[in-house]
Amino acid sequence: MKKLFYSSFAYMVIGVLSGLFYREYTKGKDFTGFTQLSVVHTHLLTLGFIVLLIVLILEKLFTLSKSRLFNWFFWTYNAGLILTAAIMVVHGILQVNGTTDVSAAIPGIAGLGHILLSVAMVLLFLALRTRLFGASVKHDAGASSALAG
Repeated sequence: MKKLFYSSFAYMVIGVLSGLFYREYTKGKDFTGFTQLSVVHTHLLTLGFIVLLIVLILEKLFTLSKSRLFNWFFWTYNAGLILTAAIMVVHGILQVNGTTDVSAAIPGIAGLGHILLSVAMVLLFLALRTRLFGASVKHDAGASSALAG
């Protein structure tokens, strides 16, 4: 539970600092227009801070960490978010510096980060399912008895 709390807090701090970096860097370069830097802070605050706070609540309610899939979720999610945010920063700096022709590696790496985030979300739901319904999920077999009792 502590690692969820501290990682959520870290993403909040990094998210706020990335917004400050965006504002000051673009102002210092007299840049106007869209850049990937403008959305890094919202990605970090939403996907890092808020999502991990929600997972912290789910951990408190359902002890998700007892699922063997939880650590896979946690590390895959963090790797995906860090990779996505880092490549957004790189791309944004290139945009502010006037680079219009970027390597195909940049969208490729960003895509890999998004794939890791997607895989992590599936792992989260699988971990949640095992904590809610047990290791063997039965399709509506116990629903009527659970509702009755």
